[in-house]
Amino acid sequence: MIIQDQQALESNKNYQYIFTVFTATYNRAYTLPRVYESLKAQTYRDFEWLIVDDGSTDNTKELVEQWQGENQFLIRYIYQQNGGLHIALNRGAREARGELFLQLDSDDSCVPEALERLKYYWDVIPLDKRENFTGVTGLCNDQHGKLVGSLFPCHPIDADVLEIRYRFKVTGEKWGFNRTDILRKFPYGEEIRGGYISQNVIWNKIARQYQTRFVNEVLRIYWTDQPSIMRKASNPGKNALGERLSLLTILNEEIDWLKFAPIHFLRTAIHYSRFSFHLNIAITEQVSNINTVIGKFLWLLALPLGYILYLKDKNFTK
Repeated sequence: MIIQDQQALESNKNYQYIFTVFTATYNRAYTLPRVYESLKAQTYRDFEWLIVDDGSTDNTKELVEQWQGENQFLIRYIYQQNGGLHIALNRGAREARGELFLQLDSDDSCVPEALERLKYYWDVIPLDKRENFTGVTGLCNDQHGKLVGSLFPCHPIDADVLEIRYRFKVTGEKWGFNRTDILRKFPYGEEIRGGYISQNVIWNKIARQYQTRFVNEVLRIYWTDQPSIMRKASNPGKNALGERLSLLTILNEEIDWLKFAPIHFLRTAIHYSRFSFHLNIAITEQVSNINTVIGKFLWLLALPLGYILYLKDKNFTK
């Protein structure tokens, strides 16, 4: 126990803050004030706000410079050429100076006690067990005060995100932090630039090795008044690369949860073939990329429906 305490203390010396609040943004100068006002109101102050601007052409930079001049807390601003949320997240994890990495979207806000409560829930995990945890996750309300999705089965519950999703059928937006050192161990591949990659690709890999403490306390306000800038696309094939990667990950790495959600996995197989056709990937390559027997069977079963959806997509964009 003493050795583990010493190791934890040594690890903490590598960070300047407890939290890095991370925001990736793209032409969201009109919603970013929500984030800023939320952070100004925080009752816990040991944090930095790290903004990665993914190629904005609006007045985001000038707005952030104005806030930096107010000197309410440390704001770090990094501009990069547009590459997508996953590229920005990789950059954020590399640049973070906080031990705990909390992603707050550019159009959302959080309650004044959010950081304080997240830190509380983290601290009550015994230090000798904390190495097995990636973070803490709570609930979200929308801007009207309505709970988004469902509650966790009990409070608190220690599980991984796959178990929460498949075994306990928890739905809807949730919000919490991950340890920065763990995010650095699981970066996104950067071969896809400018498209969307589901964050589940990384979260589900983390879930294979680490638990999360889930709590039934509302900490984030998930605003529904703006369309997602990350996934909005009139052309269903625009994000085909990222979609296919996410779906393939499910068929290859999550198939052991099939009995808990068979319809979900069948739909996954349908859309895997659909987006593969968008990318002109041959049937032989589609099946060879799936490395589970059950995944291959589901793909074969779903192939006709996937092709029909692909044809509908093509007709829709004509």
